Amino acid sequence: MRRDRIAAAPISWGVCEVPGWGHQLTPERVLDEMAGLGVTASEFGPDGFLPGPLLAAYGVTAVGGFVPAVLHDPGHDPLPDVRAALDRFTTAGARTLVLAAATGLDGYDERPEVGAAGWRTLLARLDEIAALAASLGVTAALHPHVGTVVEGPAEVDRVLDGSGIGLCLDTGHLLIGGTDPVALAGRAAARVAHVHLKDVHEATAAAVRSGRTSYTSAVAGGLYRPLGQGDLDLPSLLAALDAAHYTGWYVMEQDTVLASEPPPGAGPLADVRTSLDWLLARTEQP
Repeated sequence: MRRDRIAAAPISWGVCEVPGWGHQLTPERVLDEMAGLGVTASEFGPDGFLPGPLLAAYGVTAVGGFVPAVLHDPGHDPLPDVRAALDRFTTAGARTLVLAAATGLDGYDERPEVGAAGWRTLLARLDEIAALAASLGVTAALHPHVGTVVEGPAEVDRVLDGSGIGLCLDTGHLLIGGTDPVALAGRAAARVAHVHLKDVHEATAAAVRSGRTSYTSAVAGGLYRPLGQGDLDLPSLLAALDAAHYTGWYVMEQDTVLASEPPPGAGPLADVRTSLDWLLARTEQP
């Protein structure tokens, strides 16, 4: 992996699109701390949080971003909102759409069942959105995500078998949902279009998987750990992607929930620095 393919994301600073998630830092603080770490690329975070001109002012390249959309409801057309997001991305020079199959509920603690008709609609729309993105020079990647329609192994396979969209390999969400991300990277390497690198405390992940705790509570309680300090076999994952000649971004994401404004130099910054140091030890210079 090359250093110039490492990116950050505002969720590592606790900035999230979910209402009531936690204390939200300012864009300026997040970008100032990113730049102070020498990070030169980032996802946008919630819609409008890091506009292209602000990223550019801090010398940070816009990678792309996370766009949750209801894709399974035949009565709801997600394309206008997705197109609007793509227009914002291309204006900022971002080339990756990270798409999630939202349930239509706020947050990720509830997940209604989707029937066969909903799945047919979802799979067709994945291909429509991938084609639309490609026509604008953007790569679309479906993000399996806790609390969305595509969470567990059977649902991931359904997307891989029933559509042609690329995959956002989010190591944490895949593991929490019951998929081995290392094995998936090996068997579906050709579909991996984007990577979110997380490390996870497996016992807490198992509690989310079994329903013994909610996803939000687990994140607040330390579900995600700095890279190299959790239970994921990240060296094997990186080796599998390297062997498959993956050439996309590696986005550091250790989702967190903040209760209040941390003092300057404190808070999520230390964990992001630890993750970056771990990853830089495994990189080559461009």
